[in-house]
Amino acid sequence: MTLPEVGAESEDGEGDVDYRFTLANERTFLAWIRTALGLLAGGVAVHTLVQPLRLAGFAGVIAGSCLIMALAVAIGAYRHWRRVNIVMRTGGSLPGTILVPVLSVGVALVAVLACVAVLLS
Repeated sequence: MTLPEVGAESEDGEGDVDYRFTLANERTFLAWIRTALGLLAGGVAVHTLVQPLRLAGFAGVIAGSCLIMALAVAIGAYRHWRRVNIVMRTGGSLPGTILVPVLSVGVALVAVLACVAVLLS
């Protein structure tokens, strides 16, 4: 993926970036934040709505997993947005992200736990 050309440098030494790339970076950040909010809501819902005693252990683990993933995604989203913003202004290569594998493994873990909980109920 190629980066936008850096324009004239500003007073602080950072180049001007085409606003479309800046807005795309912001939209990506907001998409990750929506994902984190969804995980947060899911964790709170599981903790609040799952009451049967025999599934309380699974509910706690599922809720905790969702909440921890929400925190990790929110922090990771900010860090990634910030790194991409800096790289766009300095003309470097775009950084990768660890968010995709973390989210994939986390959601798979929650899905397995939810399946086991449903089968045991």
